[in-house]
Amino acid sequence: MTDDSDTLIARLRQARQDLQDDIEERRARFQYTVTGKRVAFARDIRATHRAARESLKSFLSRTRPLVVLTAPVIYSLIVPLVILDLFVTIYQAVCFPIYRIPKVRREDYIAIDRHMLQYLNGLQKLNCVYCGYGNGLLNYTREIAGRTEAFWCPIKHSRRLAGTHDHYARFAEFGDACDFQAHVEEQRRKLSDLDR
Repeated sequence: MTDDSDTLIARLRQARQDLQDDIEERRARFQYTVTGKRVAFARDIRATHRAARESLKSFLSRTRPLVVLTAPVIYSLIVPLVILDLFVTIYQAVCFPIYRIPKVRREDYIAIDRHMLQYLNGLQKLNCVYCGYGNGLLNYTREIAGRTEAFWCPIKHSRRLAGTHDHYARFAEFGDACDFQAHVEEQRRKLSDLDR
């Protein structure tokens, strides 16, 4: 990997950090504290939230019938998602210690907290739990798959991809047979150092 690539990766990490800092600044405006997994709003904010809640009847009256009819299709994905969660979690629990890859912490990826917002009705809260789990699980899975790919096959693809995991930028170039084995060993060393 070139020094230019290292510089771009550092700039990307800094941009992500800047975005997170901006989000944190905006969070401060809404006056809540987080203790463990518990979120607490000031009493007057909670009252404002409860007053802003739309009733389920009103919410459903504004919803197109075809949208309601798609609900079983959306929620049917819970079965493969739970199966994926189970298999990916078992996979990393068994294999990552053998490969000396630090395990991915699910709490870093799956956040189920929006149901605590008092301005959401019951159906909105259910939807938020589902989306928090589904999207978090896919990000958790992506990181596990990315670490696996970095360990076994750290080679870039021949064509540009729409989205890649964080490890991809450091992969060996497609077609670089000369440095491939050394690159694999370097990737494995970097993976084992992730938690340090």
